[in-house]
Amino acid sequence: MQLLLDQLVYFGFFQSLLLLVIYALSPKNRKHINAYMAIFIGVLSIGLLGKVMHSLGVAGGNFRLISMSELSALLFGPSIFLFVQSVVQKRQFSKSDLIHYLPGLVYSVFVAAYFVIPSNTTLAPRIKSGELMRVIYACHTVGLIVNITYWAKAWQVFGVAISDLQKELSYEPHHRFLRNFMMVTGICLLIWTILLITSFFGFEMLERNARPYIWIVLTLIILFVTYYGMVAPQVLRIVPNLPEPKYNRSKLSLSDLERLKSKLDALMLEKNPYLNSILMKSDLAEMLGVNNPELARLLNENIGMNFFEYVNYYRIKEFVALAKTDKAQQLTFYGLAQEAGFNSKSTFNKAFKKLMGTSPSAYFNSI
Repeated sequence: MQLLLDQLVYFGFFQSLLLLVIYALSPKNRKHINAYMAIFIGVLSIGLLGKVMHSLGVAGGNFRLISMSELSALLFGPSIFLFVQSVVQKRQFSKSDLIHYLPGLVYSVFVAAYFVIPSNTTLAPRIKSGELMRVIYACHTVGLIVNITYWAKAWQVFGVAISDLQKELSYEPHHRFLRNFMMVTGICLLIWTILLITSFFGFEMLERNARPYIWIVLTLIILFVTYYGMVAPQVLRIVPNLPEPKYNRSKLSLSDLERLKSKLDALMLEKNPYLNSILMKSDLAEMLGVNNPELARLLNENIGMNFFEYVNYYRIKEFVALAKTDKAQQLTFYGLAQEAGFNSKSTFNKAFKKLMGTSPSAYFNSI
């Protein structure tokens, strides 16, 4: 197992150096590497360097070299949060965001002052009395609390952003890659937490032996996401370019809303805008001759649906109509759904079941 860990450490270390070289020397690729990830990878490389030096026996294999990895122990959570926030909100790097790394800085200073700088003579009585291990477990507990808190904040930002996007889009935003990243890092932190809790019940070695592997797995995940975001940046482009609203709120009267409702009904039947699989609310608002807030008010107050539900309602009607034609003999249900404007099988199935109360196959078997 130690050989496996060493190989993972070497791989992670050289990958981090490669990404840092690319970030420093390649302006073309630099724009695809998230600035917060670049900062974090720089710190990771320092921590990995300590593990590499220790495994190679540098300075006699001094165990203090491993403590260099503690520099990044409290930076996983804040980096994940800032990374997710910058992706879903299209936020640029800001120096003010560096305050989120303050807990990690304080943590690193404490570890250096308590564990790295003191001589062996100073550390000996701490080790003998068990104080050192208690402090180490206290540090890991604080570290996990900070990281999990920031991970939860990242998940909240992600969820709110996707929910807001669905009010503007007629299709599901492409967020699977980012969602999977959040889920995998969350699972790693959960396993780490469970192992730490077991250590309080007399299974110290279980957590102590597993901790380095969890740490390196998290590191490799971060490196993978950064590298993949560079070679395939479209996986992180989940937010389309939405137009800035010209007005803050709708000024339409009730009679205006009724007139617009009739106009919208006619537009949907005559021009079939719902057949555009990437239709956005701003597109439909422009066709109707209103702004986004006015269309939102029309849909919510007069129709009782949000934009996503409204467009998919017409797509389901189109699908049912197509399913009764000769074309249905040549296409699958999903093929017909694509003809009706859907670009996701899961979105189609969820929309159909919500509107019709059953699955497509069950619906057509019953008629």
